Amino acid sequence: MSFVGVFICAVSIGMFKFAALGVDPFQTLMAGLDYVVPISFGTLYVIVNAVLLLFALFTERHYIGIATVINLLFLGYIVKFTQDLLENLIPEPALWIRIVFLVVGIVAICLSLSLYITADLGVSTYDAVALVMYNKWKIWKFKYDRILTDIVCIIIGICLFVIGGGSFDEIIGSVGVGTVITAFFMGPLIEFFNVHFSIPLLKLKKNKNDEHV
Repeated sequence: MSFVGVFICAVSIGMFKFAALGVDPFQTLMAGLDYVVPISFGTLYVIVNAVLLLFALFTERHYIGIATVINLLFLGYIVKFTQDLLENLIPEPALWIRIVFLVVGIVAICLSLSLYITADLGVSTYDAVALVMYNKWKIWKFKYDRILTDIVCIIIGICLFVIGGGSFDEIIGSVGVGTVITAFFMGPLIEFFNVHFSIPLLKLKKNKNDEHV
C-alpha cells in the first residue's frame, strides 16, 4: 500500500502538471520555488522535503518510515518523468484532454495519499504536517488542518511567482481550478477513501493473516 500509494501520487502530480490547469497546493509551492531557485526540480524537491523531514523528526517521528524515504528520494524524479512522457505523447492536448487528466489526477492523488497514510509505514514530509496538527496538537479535524496547510502553500507559491516576475499565464498554469479543488476537497476526499477503501483493505488483509495463523 505504501509503495503503490507513493508511486500513484507521483504519477498523478505529473498529470496535474501536464494538464496545466493548476497543480495540487504543495506542488504550487514547489512550482514557485522552482521558478526562483536555479536547480533541477528533482533536486529541489529533495531539499525541501529534507527541511520538512526535520520538522517531522522533532515533532512526531512516528510518521517517518519507508514511504517517507521513497517519497523523499524518488517522487520528484517520477513526477518529471511522467510530465515529460505525457508531453511527448500528446504535444498539443485539447482542453477536454487536459480536463480528463486533471480529474483523473485529483482522484488518483487522493486515493494514493489515503493508501500510504493508512498503511502507516511513513508519509510524505508535507502530509506529516497536517497529521501532526491533528493527532499531536489536536487542532481541528484532519480535513480542516489539511485545508489550512494547502492554502498556506498556495499563498507562498503565488508570492514566489510574483517575486520572480512570473507572468499571469505562468501563475495560472500552477494555480488554477485544479489547485482550488484540491485545496478545499483533498482533505475530505482522503477521508472518504480512508473510510470506504484503504481501511477496509487493510482490515481484510489482517483478517486473512489471522485466519492463516
